[in-house]
Amino acid sequence: MSGKQNHVNIKDQGEMKLVGYRVQCPGDEFLIEIPKASINLHNRIDEVKQKVDSSIQWGAFIVDASSPEEDGYWVGVEVGEYEEIPSGMVPLTIPPQRYAGIRHEGPNHLIRESYEELHNWVEESGYIRLKEKWHLEKYYSWKETQNIEVELLDTIE
Repeated sequence: MSGKQNHVNIKDQGEMKLVGYRVQCPGDEFLIEIPKASINLHNRIDEVKQKVDSSIQWGAFIVDASSPEEDGYWVGVEVGEYEEIPSGMVPLTIPPQRYAGIRHEGPNHLIRESYEELHNWVEESGYIRLKEKWHLEKYYSWKETQNIEVELLDTIE
């Protein structure tokens, strides 16, 4: 369990520009590889220009990716505009979307339980998950895999 009863909220998010790393690996390795990418981004954050808030990291992914270009997981920081993307990093633009969000605090390996709670709420509330759209994870704390703080944002209509 994530440790406490979570409150689900609905959020409309405008277009976002992210700069960071794309993680591609077998599904069972994401719990290992995503934290590595987060630490790499944190260590190189000063190289990213036009940061909106360097204390927040974003994860982005498409549940049902329809092409190799959409496959994987992106770890980034939001920027106002793209400017001089650092070597080894990539830009990613997320279109405006509506999300159902829930907070997860605790070990990263228990994040699936928070997602299950979110997905159940979405279904029970009559919303539809848009699995072919970008989903977001807003990380407030990510340095210790046993104690992360993240808002899980599932794209809905």
